[in-house]
Amino acid sequence: MNTFNAFVVRQNDGQTSFGFEQLAAESLTAGDVLIRVEYSSLNYKDGLAVTGKPGVIRSYPMIPGVDLAGTVVESGSADFAPGQSVVVTGCGTSETIWGGYAQMARMHAAHVVPLPDGISLRQAMAVGTAGFTAMQSVMALEQHGLKPGGKPVVVTGAAGGVGSVAVAILSKLGYQVVASTGRADASEYLRGLGAGEIIGREVLAAASNRPMEGEKWSGAVDSVGGDTLAGLIRTMAAGASIAACGLAGGFKLNTTVFPFILRGVNLLGIDSVRTSNATRRAIWTRLVSDLPLEKLDAMTEVHPLSQIQALGEQILAGKTRGRVVIDVNS
Repeated sequence: MNTFNAFVVRQNDGQTSFGFEQLAAESLTAGDVLIRVEYSSLNYKDGLAVTGKPGVIRSYPMIPGVDLAGTVVESGSADFAPGQSVVVTGCGTSETIWGGYAQMARMHAAHVVPLPDGISLRQAMAVGTAGFTAMQSVMALEQHGLKPGGKPVVVTGAAGGVGSVAVAILSKLGYQVVASTGRADASEYLRGLGAGEIIGREVLAAASNRPMEGEKWSGAVDSVGGDTLAGLIRTMAAGASIAACGLAGGFKLNTTVFPFILRGVNLLGIDSVRTSNATRRAIWTRLVSDLPLEKLDAMTEVHPLSQIQALGEQILAGKTRGRVVIDVNS
């Protein structure tokens, strides 16, 4: 393939432009593993990148797409061979490294993970950065003492990508899962993923003059931030932890130190970008064993790359549900 199709974002004189272009294979210069891309995915960061919103792209021109899955064409690394199926999730892609919204990509071997046995390339992109972050969050909670059998675990933004995967994983692991969502029509969907109870997002985000309230949760996966995270902090059980992995509801946090020093609440920051290759492989191993693939398939839609800007607008408006896979060859 001497040329390949890509969705490219450019910026000239402060003006941002978007479009599909045919690029020469020689334009892929970074990295030692050349990959023929089959699928990418849609994450909140992708929505920002493909609609020209600030905060993601740091270098132009840029091929967005935080995730990609495909087949190795050439490799300068002993860890990978031509014909091998591989996965890449959020490692600076769409920020400073050309990403997955293209038919070809060249990546550093440290960012590439072999496709685990038991999962397809399409399913790997149904997982994507959102599912990877959900599993990373669950593992962080486990490392801080979370075990089945205690108070419920709450998942915020539960109908989104991170939330949907987190609900499915926690349910399979035996936790009593409470799903928090602002979507009134998502109850049946979330119960199908394993949620035992559904609460409106206003329950956690409600204002309070009290620094602490009743102990409700043994753990939490929070992709919302803002007032929702503040409400979680006030209502966590003693010694419980929150895995904070998103800011869909805002980046400001209005809280007090009391839950931390009187209940020993832990606020765990989840960074899926600066993650070692060994840790990436461990997370993928857990995903294959602990994420029910039938539930993953049920929460997944596949769309062509040609629709990426419209899909980007939808995810920013909170109108997507579950996971969206992008077929880069259509």
